[in-house]
Amino acid sequence: MKSSLPTFFSPHLPIGSLEAYIQAINTTPILSAEEEWALARQLRAHQDLEAAKKLILANLRYVVRIAYQYRGYGLAIADLIQEGSIGLMKAVKRFDPEQGVRLISFAVHWIKAEMHDFIIRNWRIVKVATTKAQRKLFFNLRKSKSTLGYLSAQEAATAAKELNVSLSTLHEMDMRLNAHDVSFDITPDDETESAFIPSQHLEDARYNPAQLLEHDDTHQQGNQDLHAALSTLDARSQAILTDRWLAEKKSTLQELAEKYQVSAERIRQIEKTAMMKLKQNLATSHEM
Repeated sequence: MKSSLPTFFSPHLPIGSLEAYIQAINTTPILSAEEEWALARQLRAHQDLEAAKKLILANLRYVVRIAYQYRGYGLAIADLIQEGSIGLMKAVKRFDPEQGVRLISFAVHWIKAEMHDFIIRNWRIVKVATTKAQRKLFFNLRKSKSTLGYLSAQEAATAAKELNVSLSTLHEMDMRLNAHDVSFDITPDDETESAFIPSQHLEDARYNPAQLLEHDDTHQQGNQDLHAALSTLDARSQAILTDRWLAEKKSTLQELAEKYQVSAERIRQIEKTAMMKLKQNLATSHEM
């Protein structure tokens, strides 16, 4: 992914350099509790975008600090800052000053949630965590590791107890964390006899004579069954289903209503009844 810095306030913040961006947001004055409360009330009462802008700018420095906590995942800090900034904006939109807490205390959850989603999406080609429990284990297990590589038996037992999960669940996530993406096709670095290239081990069955014959037989039998089932319907029902679903240029309900001088609702009813009979006839033919 191409790294980029948040651009929502580009007239005020530099976007060409991470260092310049961080320096710029660190020079933005920190709001007092009273100033923050007044701006938040202005935003909630009047949807004041200028107030929202000031709240966001004053708290971007915290997004950067949180982003650096996740630099060990091998992703660009600029990307993490951008995702965290999105979380901050979501928090500002939902912030209620009447609750008596500072904005950043409320926003930390939203900032980390966006960063977590980004890390999960981009850390591997195949997602390592899909459920809420797996996502929590993914981040907590990373913190529990004292070294790179698989957990030792003692580390695994201690981590499983601390994280309140079974050893089997913990070992499964540990294996996912230590797995590596494999290139599907050949790359310049794989031009050796020992390199495993998945694309070289997959069978191309498109031109297998047996499978082609089986596909043709299945297709032909399906057409015969369909026409046999259609023949059991009355002429009007056959025509309506053909015009609605089998013709190259399919007709609308309104077009058929005008053709048969009935309402579109009546055509829909005829179509529904014919479809039910057609499905029953096809099911009966398959059982024989």
